[in-house]
Amino acid sequence: MSSGFPIAVSVLTGFLGAGKTTLLNRLLRDPALADTAVIINEFGEVAIDHLLVEQASDGIIQLSDGCLCCTVRGELVDTLADLVDRLQTGRIARLARVVIETTGLADPAPVLQSIMAHPALVHAFRLDGVITLVDSVNGNATLDAHVEAVKQVAVADRIVLTKADLATDPHDVEALRARLRQINPGAELLDAGDRRTDVAALFDCGLSATKSADVRRWLGEEAAHDHHGDHDHGDHDHGDHDHDHRHDSRVRAYSLVHEGPVPFSAIEMFLDLLRSAHGERLLRMKGVIELLEDPSRPLVVHGVQKILHPPARLPSWPDGQRGTRLVLITLDMPEDYVRRLFAAFTNRPSIDTPDRAALENNPLAIAGSG
Repeated sequence: MSSGFPIAVSVLTGFLGAGKTTLLNRLLRDPALADTAVIINEFGEVAIDHLLVEQASDGIIQLSDGCLCCTVRGELVDTLADLVDRLQTGRIARLARVVIETTGLADPAPVLQSIMAHPALVHAFRLDGVITLVDSVNGNATLDAHVEAVKQVAVADRIVLTKADLATDPHDVEALRARLRQINPGAELLDAGDRRTDVAALFDCGLSATKSADVRRWLGEEAAHDHHGDHDHGDHDHGDHDHDHRHDSRVRAYSLVHEGPVPFSAIEMFLDLLRSAHGERLLRMKGVIELLEDPSRPLVVHGVQKILHPPARLPSWPDGQRGTRLVLITLDMPEDYVRRLFAAFTNRPSIDTPDRAALENNPLAIAGSG
């Protein structure tokens, strides 16, 4: 594997007791994870099993297969910067991937922001994907009780269902599967007990090539149709179980589509306004944009809350794909405002809505920005 930059980063998250350590131990035995550094919060919380052989230095554990484990002693940024320094000075021979395991109560957004926002790290690392584990036995109750758990599911590229063999009622597991698909229709849903849920299935979620399938998968496009009216399930009981799903209805995944090229200044101002008005509610955003200035190569953008990763250009368009598509995963964000803002900036304003020129003069002209 190459040790060149940028290094792929995968975030492994999931609520307390979801089985992150069990899965991590299994993955670390796979030769495909050679030259991988695993960052965990504290060794006291995580029982990395017999693979531990020696402590290479403060906070860095050398595993028998050559992987590294690091504890986050200070900020995550410091730990990542230390890994880059070790690689550049030859103390680490190769580093192909970093896996960051979050605490069970963690909102993954700050972890993603650390990778996207730090000026030095943004060139050294690229976000590959978010893997969220959900416990089949307690998953429904956890989602009911903790909005953090819903956010972990909402931002995932891969959702892994654990402990399905311990669940007493198969109907409960199916209901949980349906609920996870509702919260995050774009994520691939996997079973931890399935042998096919391996390194190949879990990693390389990012936009690594220009094939149509890669772009569609990265955007979650097969599920990114408009969800008007099908997210009202948080307001009433479905009758077949007692969960009120009070947090689920707060999370929405929807796409904004524009056929044809868009000026970079329009996209830039749209994203700036969206992040300044509702950044904390924007859990994750991904997009492929056809630029008016150079429509031959798509612009790729992605962000978390108010942090936008530096835009990148793909070398060419996938077969038959052009236009602009943004996929937003939001929490308590007024969808109507977002759609009207996007329509105005792509010069398709609705009645009584300002167009792009008017917005550039008065960015607060669309109601709902506060």
